[in-house]
Amino acid sequence: MAGARQHQIADRIKVIVAELLERRVKDPRLGFVTITDVRVTGDHQHASVFYTVLGDADAIEGSGAALRSATGMLRSEVAKRLGLRLAPSLEFFLDAVPDEARHIDELLAKARSSDAEVASRAQGAQYAGDADPYKHPADEVDGDDADDAQQ
Repeated sequence: MAGARQHQIADRIKVIVAELLERRVKDPRLGFVTITDVRVTGDHQHASVFYTVLGDADAIEGSGAALRSATGMLRSEVAKRLGLRLAPSLEFFLDAVPDEARHIDELLAKARSSDAEVASRAQGAQYAGDADPYKHPADEVDGDDADDAQQ
């Protein structure tokens, strides 16, 4: 059941950090940050906190700096609210999932437009040779058997 305890602690850390960012951290560099996931090691000594930032590269960089500067306060509050004997260290990582999802959406849109272009080109297309180039047993002529016997 250690896995269930890890998930429970990770979920609780996620809620606590999100709440603290909303109410206690007053850093002007902190943009619109969303905590997307928290992963805790098996011994509960380290927590990896994944976040996303709404905005451009400057907002992302500023929010990362604000999170790094608030790590000590966040760690002490997390330890206090969780009631753990040892406070887990917090490490913040920018979550790449939204960027990857956006990239996949762009690739899918490109594939759809390419498929539509191929379909429009195929509308009036005809075969270069016969429509069915394969021989069928019903199509064989008696003259073909005579040619085979001479060889």
